[in-house]
Amino acid sequence: MRPGLMLAAVLVLLAGPVRAADITIEQVRAALAAHTLAGHGANFAGRSLEGLDLSHLDLSGANLAGADLQRVKLVGANLTGANLSGARMNLAWIMGADFTRANLSNAILETLVVSAGMETKPDEAARFVEANLAGAHLMARFALDDMRRANLSGVLAAADMRNQSMGLIRTDFSGANLGGADFAGAELGYASFRFARLAGTNFSGASLLHADFSGADLSGADLTGADATGADFEAANLADAKGLDSVKGFSPPTAR
Repeated sequence: MRPGLMLAAVLVLLAGPVRAADITIEQVRAALAAHTLAGHGANFAGRSLEGLDLSHLDLSGANLAGADLQRVKLVGANLTGANLSGARMNLAWIMGADFTRANLSNAILETLVVSAGMETKPDEAARFVEANLAGAHLMARFALDDMRRANLSGVLAAADMRNQSMGLIRTDFSGANLGGADFAGAELGYASFRFARLAGTNFSGASLLHADFSGADLSGADLTGADATGADFEAANLADAKGLDSVKGFSPPTAR
């Protein structure tokens, strides 16, 4: 078994038994077909689709608000403009999924399966362009993902340092494209933004305690009122960054 899939299997065991969905894959397909003919998205709000394989399905515009999507496979699925507000997506498989302009506000996206191996390959990256993740709970790997202009204001993505017996588990945006994204007021303690594209990104009022921005492009970013105590900005591009004089604990990167 490949390392990434082996890790996913371990996480499933740790998460407990799989509960049956209250709808079948055949019913999902039928609902999608019917609503496509009707010209609007299918409604699965509040339903349990736990464990279903929805890979490569067209769920664009679907209403999945408050749905249980734990362990669901969304590999290559189209969720453009879908409403996933308040959805539970723990251990969901999202390789190559498209969440462009989707509403994921207050959703739970933790321990997502994002690759077949230990590292995300470019063709496995998900798209969250202009998606709304305001207030969402994040604890997963978003490395290489396209998250341009996404609304991540108020996200809760800080590592829980009380539960790190197996090594540091943190939200990882390494190499992601987050240009123009909004992290205002977000909790991002220990998050990794290594070599991420963050030009014009808004971090105003965010908690960046011990976050890793090494090698990141923060040109034109807004860091006004952020708390960057212990954060690493080594080799980061901070050209035209705003509010640096108001950043708590900020240490400029060492000149080379």
